[in-house]
Amino acid sequence: MSDALDTATNAAGAVPRKKGRRGQLDARYAAYKNIWVFVEHERGILHPVSLELLGKGRALADMLGVELAGVVIGPEDETTRSFCATAFHHGADICYLVTGDIFTHYRNQPYTRALTDLVNTFQPEVLLLGATTQGRDLAGSVATTLLTGLTADCTGLEIDLEDRSLLSSRPTFGGSLMCTIVNLNTRPQMATARPRVFPIPEPDFSRQGRVIEHSLPMSEDEIITKVLDFIPDTRTDKPQLAFADYIVSGGRGIGSAENFELVFDLARTLGAEVGASRPVTHADWVDAERQVGQSGKTVRPKLYIAAGISGAVQHRVGMESADVTVSINNDANAPIFGFSNYALIGNALELLPALAASFSKHLSALTDTDQGAGEEKE
Repeated sequence: MSDALDTATNAAGAVPRKKGRRGQLDARYAAYKNIWVFVEHERGILHPVSLELLGKGRALADMLGVELAGVVIGPEDETTRSFCATAFHHGADICYLVTGDIFTHYRNQPYTRALTDLVNTFQPEVLLLGATTQGRDLAGSVATTLLTGLTADCTGLEIDLEDRSLLSSRPTFGGSLMCTIVNLNTRPQMATARPRVFPIPEPDFSRQGRVIEHSLPMSEDEIITKVLDFIPDTRTDKPQLAFADYIVSGGRGIGSAENFELVFDLARTLGAEVGASRPVTHADWVDAERQVGQSGKTVRPKLYIAAGISGAVQHRVGMESADVTVSINNDANAPIFGFSNYALIGNALELLPALAASFSKHLSALTDTDQGAGEEKE
């Protein structure tokens, strides 16, 4: 159902190069059009990845000259309906709304039935979901039910205007290469995208759209799984890497778990989160929740400091959207320098304490200046 295209290089974000394509779109899919984004929410909270995908979906829809639609499935209440307005504010033209008591909690069976019924009725050419626990579960079952292709955990989405194909890019071969996958034979073209890969668009609160309500003739008796209780995770010490504005990450070049305290010291000075590369979490120097990269978190900070990290594709796909990247490595030819804004060539064990001291001095001077200005105003 799908074919892989060659990439121009083995670096993340490589431009796809067309190869001899096989397959032709079946005539029964010719009427499929519009870009759809599944609007994910849980217990009344909207997942930010949906807003990110609405922003990207808006750009794709404009390229194709079609409309962008949000898909909202949930209980019949004002909160669920408010998600349609949020979708409009972030670029959607249409919102397909399916409500009912059976959608109070996410369960695969009713959500799959609702989304596949919507697709078969309204026929979108592209369907995007977040690569979250819920999105991955739902996307797989929907694609299987519809007998269409699905590209999972994408880090890039583009359109080939020659044949209206969705070009879905993601790491492959253990993360050593970037592969672009295209679905030539069926519709909708489906993909899940990792959170924090795309920016959240600025909302336009003047935007409005059409709400299309759709009913699903399904009863609770038809659903196998039942929700008996909800037990929230009460841990408050989990790293919030995906939403951090400042991150200091360390790699294998730091040398040891003891040396990794230097990364924590600089992070404390900056008020930043601490990240790590895969070898560091595998060595148990830090908790696996701090891993940045293909098999860890995708981040989008204002500042990303990488110390002792070589810059393999597996790590790059998790942090390349940072506004500013500062890299520290004693190898002048380290791949990470190829996509860093600032390169510090030297021993991280010496440069990390020096940076912490310099930042501390600078931040203290700023604090003193602000306090002096406040006293003068008084």
